Amino acid sequence: MSKTILFIHGAWLTPEIWSPWRAHYEALGYTTLAPSWPLMERPANELRSNPNPQLGKLTLGRIADHYASVIEALPEKPILIGHSYGGLIVQMLLDRGLGAAGVSIDPGPAAGIRPGPKAFLSALPVFLAWRGWSRALTMRFSAFAKNFANGLPEAEQRAAYARHIVPAPGRIYYQSVLGLGAGIGWRNPNRAPLLLVSGEDDRTVEPSMVRQNLKRYSASPATTSFKSFPRRNHFLIAATGWEEIADESLQWATATIVDA
Repeated sequence: MSKTILFIHGAWLTPEIWSPWRAHYEALGYTTLAPSWPLMERPANELRSNPNPQLGKLTLGRIADHYASVIEALPEKPILIGHSYGGLIVQMLLDRGLGAAGVSIDPGPAAGIRPGPKAFLSALPVFLAWRGWSRALTMRFSAFAKNFANGLPEAEQRAAYARHIVPAPGRIYYQSVLGLGAGIGWRNPNRAPLLLVSGEDDRTVEPSMVRQNLKRYSASPATTSFKSFPRRNHFLIAATGWEEIADESLQWATATIVDA
């Protein structure tokens, strides 16, 4: 059974978001890694004040290639855990035969996944931004509070926003909508086991979108599971109660790898 876990952060965030998960798993004897996306290998305050001018053109393919190179250098196939667009990258990497198992938490939409009305409104600022397909964009606090960390006390929202939120490449959103470089081999029979996780109150990746993934994967004999967490928003990996998600994700991965 793999004792290595690799985390993949999503858009607007950095690997620091996984620090509590890493400490939690390392206390159980696991080795963890949380590399940043390409062009984002700096502290959050530097990313906010001076983002790499090429960040706006970063693609899903380049992000996946970056993590693939990390995985291929490891002594064993790791368990992959990703959130939001990091969850989509987990699915793309499993398609390539990388990873012993994968946990995709509120995954960004792959080609063919239809956004719900709340998710559409959540992403609208990206598509309304001037040349949003080629720029690094910034999420406003109002959007974070309404669609990313909805339901949390305002003081907690403001603290999380100040600590974690950084610019993100608008191009990956266009790739999702246009289906360019965001394809998944839904019928892939050789894919490692995958757990799809949904937050019931998520307005950025609505539960119906995660269930669309599950339905499409039904065409494959590869193991695909689904878990929904009530009263959880898109910030579920860092909000109060994240330990429950971390524990159930690890329990599922270890049980599935043993069974395989």
